[in-house]
Amino acid sequence: MLTSDRSVTQNMTADIIDVDVPKRGMPVTIITGFLGSGKTTLLNHILQNQQDLKVAVLVNEFGDINIDSQLLVSVDENMMELSNGCICCTINDGLVDAVYSVLERGDRIDYMIVETTGVADPLPIALTFLGTELQHLTRLDSILTVVDSEAFTSEHFKSDAAYAQIMYGDIIILNKTDLVSEEKLQELDTYINKTKSKARILRSQMGIVPLPLILDVEIDQSAIAATEEINYEHDHQHDANCQHEHHDHKHHHSAHLENDGFISISFQSDRAFDLDKFQNFLDKKLSIDVFRAKGILRFASIDKRYVFQLSGKRYELKNDDRDKPVNNQLVIIGRNLHREEILAQLTDCLV
Repeated sequence: MLTSDRSVTQNMTADIIDVDVPKRGMPVTIITGFLGSGKTTLLNHILQNQQDLKVAVLVNEFGDINIDSQLLVSVDENMMELSNGCICCTINDGLVDAVYSVLERGDRIDYMIVETTGVADPLPIALTFLGTELQHLTRLDSILTVVDSEAFTSEHFKSDAAYAQIMYGDIIILNKTDLVSEEKLQELDTYINKTKSKARILRSQMGIVPLPLILDVEIDQSAIAATEEINYEHDHQHDANCQHEHHDHKHHHSAHLENDGFISISFQSDRAFDLDKFQNFLDKKLSIDVFRAKGILRFASIDKRYVFQLSGKRYELKNDDRDKPVNNQLVIIGRNLHREEILAQLTDCLV
């Protein structure tokens, strides 16, 4: 129905092979990447093809994950059951507490995946697994950084978070390769290797890569562990014999959000949008500093609801058949945005 140009992506297949996970500390993979790069698409690919692995997924907030509706079974306050035997846990009081909430369930969990937000620095998350009591219960396997091959430019490195995502990524996944030329991909390879020497770079469409290339790859994390000793004073200081107590652990807060100037703007209304006005807002009024937007929208004189996704200059609407409230809900993320102006523009799109 409503799409911007070049919004159609090609299907791609990959050979899925069972991943043999060793039983010496739960392996942990961190998925990071800039706004709209395709982290959730990659995560969905893993969950749908994880064979017999029971995976725990940790996300900063439930709304960021958008797991395909067929995977949903039930939602508790902070824990979501998935139909493929996996679970999803939201990170509220802190990362350490979220990990313990998974470990204390008593279920068999083979693997843990942490999905960061698009403006997150992955280093504090990695250090939480390497520098707290979690190092005795888990094993940080790798940090996967997803890159939007079409949207990524050197301008991203005006963001501390985008730079850190490349610098600390063990494996860089160039996603959406079907939308760019081979010449652009070669330029990205060269540019990323200048920033992160000898980076492991994979290419993907729709986040599809063979799982043995990204799970249980056992990448040496000694360099990040050294960062813990040299530069990072962690909040979690414990005696070797102490017992875990909830709420003593607070996630490390970096200043990168303030440095980057990112803000998130939320808009809700029980009134429907006028479709023509909303499309005019997207095409002619939306600030070029908006990197990401997502929401559940409804339009006047149309019975259906739609899942809205915007990444860079591309946006799309897809039918949403779930039995959920019909209010418009939209989140816009960008740098140096004028909140009141955007809220007024959205209000003007309502019927």
